[in-house]
Amino acid sequence: MKDEATGILKDYWGYDTFRPLQWDIIEAVLAGCDVLGLMPTGGGKSICFQVPALMRDGLTIVVTPLISLMKDQVDNLRRRGIRAYALHGGMSLSETRLAYDRCRLGKTRLLYVSPERLGVARFLEAAGEWDVATIVVDEAHCISQWGYDFRPSYLQINKLRSLFPEANVLALTASATPEVAADIKRQLGFRPGSREFAMSFSRANLSYVVRYDEGKESKLLNVLECTAGTAIVYVRSRKKSAMLAELLDKNGISSTFYHAGLEPHEKEQRQNAWKDDRVRVIVATNAFGMGIDKPDVRTVIHYDIPSSLEEYYQEAGRAGRDGKPSYAVVIASKADKGVLSRRLSEAFPEKEFIRRVYELACVFCDIAVGAGRETVHDFNMALFCRRFSLPAAPVYSALRILGRAGYLEYIEEVNSRARVMITAPKSELYSLSLDPATDAVFTALQRMYTGLFADFVPIEETALSLRAEVPAEQVHESLLLLGRMKVLQYIPKRITPYLYLPGDREETRHILLPKAVYEDRREAMARRIEAMKQFVFSDDTCRSQTLLTYFGESAAGPCGCCDVCRERMRATSPAEIEETVMAVLRSLPSGGSVADIARALGRNTRSIATAARALADKGLVRLDGTKITLAK
Repeated sequence: MKDEATGILKDYWGYDTFRPLQWDIIEAVLAGCDVLGLMPTGGGKSICFQVPALMRDGLTIVVTPLISLMKDQVDNLRRRGIRAYALHGGMSLSETRLAYDRCRLGKTRLLYVSPERLGVARFLEAAGEWDVATIVVDEAHCISQWGYDFRPSYLQINKLRSLFPEANVLALTASATPEVAADIKRQLGFRPGSREFAMSFSRANLSYVVRYDEGKESKLLNVLECTAGTAIVYVRSRKKSAMLAELLDKNGISSTFYHAGLEPHEKEQRQNAWKDDRVRVIVATNAFGMGIDKPDVRTVIHYDIPSSLEEYYQEAGRAGRDGKPSYAVVIASKADKGVLSRRLSEAFPEKEFIRRVYELACVFCDIAVGAGRETVHDFNMALFCRRFSLPAAPVYSALRILGRAGYLEYIEEVNSRARVMITAPKSELYSLSLDPATDAVFTALQRMYTGLFADFVPIEETALSLRAEVPAEQVHESLLLLGRMKVLQYIPKRITPYLYLPGDREETRHILLPKAVYEDRREAMARRIEAMKQFVFSDDTCRSQTLLTYFGESAAGPCGCCDVCRERMRATSPAEIEETVMAVLRSLPSGGSVADIARALGRNTRSIATAARALADKGLVRLDGTKITLAK
């Protein structure tokens, strides 16, 4: 079985061997067990369900909240010759029906589904005709009431379990405390014989560093000047991402910026420029990073501090995936403590404000009381806030809380690329009577894109315009005309986020915000913020140990490479180091390696090797390569 899996890995992905834990999880999935996989960023989660999907009969349903990542994975799978589809609220009815048909006929191996889709009656009715082998829950912490990104739509996954009782569940997440991991298994109804696999949260090659400076801009320049290689700088506002990228460029550090508000082609251009090393630094909001497979990022800098160690660990973990020494740097100022505290009040505005946002959002989308069930509505957040003179940050938080309470879903990620599928028989295309511009567009379309007769294919109107030698506006008009002629189905690009209502609009006075949604979640966020403060503003505990303890893992000793450990080493005399090495060796009758002793003492190997040579010169220890033993 492993040989078959390894062959699939080689044929489709080009890898000769699995990464740590991948095969263990795959083997348990193939055995029909419910499985929880805790795999930090860069661990290769997708392979854990994509390979079994090609080995088992039946469909693998993948539930994920990241619509942009969902689309990227489907596109990548199709490029590898693997049949995959996606379902989310931003799709047209025609696209949805096509995906349903492919699943019913067994013509796809993987179906990616957004969590809000699971509560739609039409989806559940269609799914009843499918042969489902495995249910995959990506970003599984979203199902836990105690996870930092709980989403009520994830609770609908139990409907899939009821619909497909023979299917096993694979839950995957990059970061989860023991409390969250236990809640994930409870919420998903893990059956007897379930398995749990966890990669260590320890990153031996990653140095966690905090730099305190009231002049953050100068410190950012200093950090980048003192380090080499590709870097990511994380900020919490779109405006700041552009501002800092400009600052870096002016100071001779090639950079670009990235945030969710950019056009798709801009995102792709900037991401590719950074991935191809044409620019060194990308300054980004947390919209950047998911699914980015660049192993040689040497430095991740947090210019703004995240609200939780889960978020921090995931973002910092994008450094050094190739195993080489790398840095995760936080630039902090005294004001950041207050900023973190204010985030709590921004994230949990007053309940009356939340109810008001619900009422105004329904008015904005023209939804009457008692109507709107299972409908999708374009929702321009900036326009909404301007129209009703509301502050953006609390409005965003109010929408999130209303989502947790099950009243609506605010979806920021949108399917912004245009899509086309030719529906007319090929025999009819030769007799079409088209004007010259439309004929040029239709000809260019068929020459540039394959698979148009079988499925909706993403297209770029700008590229079509250049190929057909007509204005971009003409491409849009020609495709609309061909749609009216029933030659093809054209779905124009969409750039506006949207609201999804799972049920009818309620009267505002009936909007209930339960304790589990508001008070309990507020308390949980307060605990996470305090843990983040402790990590950043405490300088007496190894930062790696602080992280490991938070995630329920015991550390063998100080890491020896974070700023706290390095400062401690600088304050220690050579004689004191020699004394501690002797103390360790007295507890190790057969001796130990330089690396082992360095880890135990939380020091770097160079200082231990220097101490060992000095002790050997005094005749107190014996050196055999890198092994140290007490002299007899």
